[in-house]
Amino acid sequence: MNDALPASMPPTGEGSFRRVVEWAPTAMVMVDRKGRIVLINAQAERVFGYPRQELLGQSVEKLIPGHLSTHHPAYREGFFADPHPRPMGSGRDLYARHRDGSEFPVEIGLNPIETDDGVMVLASIVDITERHRAQQKLERALNEKTALLNEVHHRVKNNLQVVSSLLNLQASHTSDARLKSVLAESQNRLRAMALTHQLLYEGKDYSRIDLGEYLDRLAQLLLGSYREDSVRISLRTVMPTGPLSLDLERAVPCGLIVTELVTNAFKHAFVGGRSGEVRIELHAVADALELVVADDGVGLPAGFDLENVKSLGLQLVPLLAEQLGGDFSLGSGPGARFALRFPSMPSSRRAS
Repeated sequence: MNDALPASMPPTGEGSFRRVVEWAPTAMVMVDRKGRIVLINAQAERVFGYPRQELLGQSVEKLIPGHLSTHHPAYREGFFADPHPRPMGSGRDLYARHRDGSEFPVEIGLNPIETDDGVMVLASIVDITERHRAQQKLERALNEKTALLNEVHHRVKNNLQVVSSLLNLQASHTSDARLKSVLAESQNRLRAMALTHQLLYEGKDYSRIDLGEYLDRLAQLLLGSYREDSVRISLRTVMPTGPLSLDLERAVPCGLIVTELVTNAFKHAFVGGRSGEVRIELHAVADALELVVADDGVGLPAGFDLENVKSLGLQLVPLLAEQLGGDFSLGSGPGARFALRFPSMPSSRRAS
């Protein structure tokens, strides 16, 4: 070989060292303190495209893109001031230069080598071009998936709003008060579902939403549905101070349960022009969440049984609670209190 280590190196050690470096699977370049190349291996020739004769004795900056090479001497001095094995440029993107001038991304490991001529640095260089390409491909695929999910939630929300608008149009063409009420309740259910997709769209997290924020905004939608009654009936929310996330699969039944219970309170708790308050509460209790809808109205009738009510809305509540894996408790006097407790984490069980 034409390249040579310092002559003061023991011959036996030099031979072993040469063989290890020459047959290393990565490009190896050894540099002295002045930045001169004193040794390269066959893989370095392949990676950089130079025959070793053109590199030996040359400045290592020859292998570095011009716009980066001006800072390299300072980095090299920093290494020699505290020589120990470490990756080069931790936290920085590193690039090397081919013989034809083109740049390519690299990872570099630095190791100090003791010689009789002083400490030198042996750089192990890995061309990570293919890794970069694979990463860019994954990033493009992720961006496309994100854009698709964004569009899906946006369209679902818009479609639900269209259906809600159609129900509103239908309600405006009937004089039947009972039918108007049924259509309004259906609108509220659609709004509750549309709101989950709106929050997912806004938050850019396509699997979870902040349940407290959801219930706050749902309360505003429901209050808007009862403009006439809102003069005498207030709707208040009591939410946790911090975010409390819930997956989409369970957020929808939560919203529907609140919608049904609030609707029931506005319809039946304040008869005869009575004034009062409906309250939506959310609490974290150990490894569970507690969702409460309470009012200070006339209270529940004697013998009230949620499992046997005739109202369609309240018939939905136990079914939705079952989806959440939760348990209901009822309280009355004064007013009514519906409390649902369900696990904060979804069950891992799935139907076969």
